[in-house]
Amino acid sequence: MPWLQVKIEIKPQLADQFEDLLLVAGALSVTYQDSEDKPIYEPELGTTPLWTNTVISGLFDAQQDMQEMEQQLRQAYKQQESKEPFPELRIEILEDKDWEREWMKSYKPMQFGQRLWVCPSWCDAPNPDAINLMLDPGLAFGTGTHPTTELCLRWLDSIECQNKTVTDYGCGSGILGVAALLLGAKSVLAVDIDLQALQATETNLQRNSLHESQLSTYLPEHAPAQKSDILVANILSGPLVELAPTLAQRVNSNGLLALSGLLVDQLQDIIDAYSTWFTLDPAVELDGWIRVTGTRK
Repeated sequence: MPWLQVKIEIKPQLADQFEDLLLVAGALSVTYQDSEDKPIYEPELGTTPLWTNTVISGLFDAQQDMQEMEQQLRQAYKQQESKEPFPELRIEILEDKDWEREWMKSYKPMQFGQRLWVCPSWCDAPNPDAINLMLDPGLAFGTGTHPTTELCLRWLDSIECQNKTVTDYGCGSGILGVAALLLGAKSVLAVDIDLQALQATETNLQRNSLHESQLSTYLPEHAPAQKSDILVANILSGPLVELAPTLAQRVNSNGLLALSGLLVDQLQDIIDAYSTWFTLDPAVELDGWIRVTGTRK
C-alpha cells in the first residue's frame, strides 16, 4: 500500500508546534531532518536540533484527503496567532517498502580521526583492529555527524587517553565518555541535567562491553567534586561561559580541556571566560562550528 508524505520546511523553533498539528491532522508518524540533509549526532536534550531550517515530515495513509488536511493545518495554525507565515507544503507519494530496512541502510560506520569508528550494531566494523564504538541510531538521541561531536571525537582520538581520568560534562548519549574509555581512559565521570541522558549513557556503556565501574553518571548537583586529567564539554556557549569556574575546578593542573557546541562568532566569549585558568589553543572550525581546547595552568 502506498503512503502520502507531507514535508514542511520551517524554522527550528516551530518544529514542536507543527509536529502537534500534523499528529492532530492524522499523521501516523512525524520525523525531523535538517533542510541541508545533515543528521544530528547529539542534539541538546529536550530541545529541537540546532539546524538553520528543519524539514518536518508527516506520514499519512494513502486514503487521507490532503486538501482537507491542509485546511485543518492552516486553521489550527491561524488560531495560534503565529507571526510567521504559513509554510509551503510538499506532498509526495511513497511506494510501499520495508521502511525499517530502508532506514537501516542510511546509516554507515563513520571514522573520526585515525583510530576511532562509530558503527551501528547491524554493520560489520570496517576495520576490526580499529577502535569501534557501537551506537545505534534512535537509541541514544539520534545519530549522524554533527560538527561539534565530530570535532570532539577527533580530538579524543588525537590525544593520549591511556590511564587518564575523564569528565564528560553534558554527556547526552555518552558517546564522548564511551569513546574515551575505548581509547584507554581509566574512568569517566559523566554529568548531564537530563536523567534520560544518563540512562542512555549507561546503555551505551553496556553496548560496548564496558564495565559499569568504569563510568559513573550524575546530575550536576550530585556530581562529586573530583578533578580529572581530561574534561570535554559539548554543550552551548551560554552554559559554557556560566560554567567556566566550575569546569576549571574539575581539571587537574596540566590537564586538558575541550569545549564545543560553539559557533565561530562565540569564540571571544569563551576566550574571555576560560583564559584565566587555561592556556588556550587556536580554535578549530568545522562547518561554522568550533572546538576550543586548552591546558590547565
